[in-house]
Amino acid sequence: MSERAVERIAELRNQLDLWNYQYHVLDAPTVADAEYDAAMNELRALEDEYPELITPESPTQTVGSFAPSSFPEVHHPRAMLSLSNVFSEEELTAWSTRVERLADGEAVQYIVEPKIDGFAVALTFVDGELTVAATRGNGEVGDDITPNVRALRTIPTKLHTPTMLPMPGTIEIRGEIYMRKSDFEALNRRVEEAGGKAFMNPRNAAAGSVRQKDPGVTAQRPLRMFAYQIGYVLDGEMPETQYDCLRFLRELGFPTSLDAERFDTVEEVWQRLDYWLERRESLDFEIDGAVIKVDNLELQEQIGYVARDPRWATAYKFPAVQRTTRLLDIQINVGRTGTLNPLAILEPVNIGGVMVSRSTLHNEDEIARKDIRIGDTVVVQRAGDVIPQIVSVITEKRDGSEVPYHMPEHCPACGSPTFRDPEKAMRYCTNAACPAQRKERIRHFVSRGAMDIEGIGENLSDRLVDVGYVQDVSDIYRLTHEQIANMEGLGEKSASNLTASIAKSKEKPLWRLINGLGIRHIGERNAQALADRFGSLQAMMDATVEDIKSIPGMGEVLALSAYDFGQESHNRELVQRLTEYGLTVAEEKVVDDSPKPLAGLTLVLTGKLEIFTRPQAEAALRDLGANMTGSVSKNTSAVIAGADAGSKATKAQSLGIPILGEEAIARLLRGEIPEEIAN
Repeated sequence: MSERAVERIAELRNQLDLWNYQYHVLDAPTVADAEYDAAMNELRALEDEYPELITPESPTQTVGSFAPSSFPEVHHPRAMLSLSNVFSEEELTAWSTRVERLADGEAVQYIVEPKIDGFAVALTFVDGELTVAATRGNGEVGDDITPNVRALRTIPTKLHTPTMLPMPGTIEIRGEIYMRKSDFEALNRRVEEAGGKAFMNPRNAAAGSVRQKDPGVTAQRPLRMFAYQIGYVLDGEMPETQYDCLRFLRELGFPTSLDAERFDTVEEVWQRLDYWLERRESLDFEIDGAVIKVDNLELQEQIGYVARDPRWATAYKFPAVQRTTRLLDIQINVGRTGTLNPLAILEPVNIGGVMVSRSTLHNEDEIARKDIRIGDTVVVQRAGDVIPQIVSVITEKRDGSEVPYHMPEHCPACGSPTFRDPEKAMRYCTNAACPAQRKERIRHFVSRGAMDIEGIGENLSDRLVDVGYVQDVSDIYRLTHEQIANMEGLGEKSASNLTASIAKSKEKPLWRLINGLGIRHIGERNAQALADRFGSLQAMMDATVEDIKSIPGMGEVLALSAYDFGQESHNRELVQRLTEYGLTVAEEKVVDDSPKPLAGLTLVLTGKLEIFTRPQAEAALRDLGANMTGSVSKNTSAVIAGADAGSKATKAQSLGIPILGEEAIARLLRGEIPEEIAN
């Protein structure tokens, strides 16, 4: 037997016991789920290799924490077990192969439910009345939190009368108490405004809220519950399948796992898991995977259990979006408008299959609010394609060597004094000729959403500034074939391709040039609106604030930004040079006398569209007179929501604004106004 294996098993058990205590008892996790899962899987592998070293106290054989609590104990009549995990299609297939072998020839149907990242509880009802509410604890013994659950109006304390089956004499209902993302953010704002410490994540907030000693505090927290299982029934009947259990739970008055579906094959199960992975970010609550169960309850018992896990169920864990790592340094990037943007330099860590070594810090207020210090151990999040961000600091891991960070009083690129706008969280470099700003402006000008000059990437644009060829964006059109060909790493062919690309960009439409100029707050959609309204760059530069504000969707901030740009003499000189170099600075406005049946409507598109692309739909609706905007307000006529619609649909719902499906686009394009917005 390997002496190193014995030592490693001991190390892993001690570490996992500590993490379990922090998670289950203190409600203060110090490690992301991915690290916990990796350690648990390593321990399982070692115990599989050396089964003689398995002990009943090993974390692989127990569920939660055995640590003492200030709450009274509740012994679970039927253990609340945890689930095994799978992380790939191969592991899922291996699990289902074992299940079907243990089913001994019986047909197996699977049910897939999203795995809510909340706080597991068991609620016992006698004659339809709540008598006991308990935490999972170690699976055998939990904490009595009955007064706290009774204080929550969102969780039923009296069951509805069912129709599927008679009301049981006693029934235990298991589920997850959770907090919606939107409610979590609002709660954290209130906590911080009151001088308290923000919660790490919605699960941590839900657990801490449920375990308050004062039920009055729990009652003020925005907690909800999804029911996912019937633990046991006395003096009554159990449904025959998990699918019917969920139906029965809904009849009793509980929300259940969202969109649970049954499948006959593991291939169909895998497709469903991919579906939940795609929906993950659009949901207003956290899910960290999906649960796969054998649907038939009798077959579940036949397949049985092993150690702390049921053989008939497993959890597919999504690729990690959160990991812990160390903050090595904070650097400053100077943006094209002079903003000083702090960037965290991290000890590289793999998050969801991507190595992350940098993270946005937004501004100095966020650094202060989260008390982020160089040397801290931090939780880093990468959700979807979003730039990684630091979620929180694990202050318990500080050893005194961490260094508080202060934004620089002088620009790191040019040495000029910096200025903090008292009404905003941003700090700016005061030097309009700052080389860092110049590089960022040129990168933006040549980018795909602006002039789309193929061949000038970030590296080359920086080099063009460094060698003195380009001082502002107009200098791009003065570049010669010889200058480009003589630059290191380029040559004749590169020079020919690049000069052709630069020449082609002169024909780009006006809105791309407006976007490329980098006017603060003006993006692609607003650039198009400005081009449509004024028809020329000069007319836009000469417009008043009121002229610009008259454009639908163009508010005070945007109008002032566009107006201020036009008042700067160096901007006017820049436009004059671009005009002389032959760029499209004006477009003939075609008089459109066609009917505008959608005039007066302000529409917002959100979510994934199946039939149209979003640019196609927006352009077609705009041609019929609709005002297309990117944000929802009280002036929005309707939101057209495709699949996985997120915060815009949620906001529309809160404002009472009609939400239409994608099929409404076709009706609108025929000039038909849906009844919901006809008035």
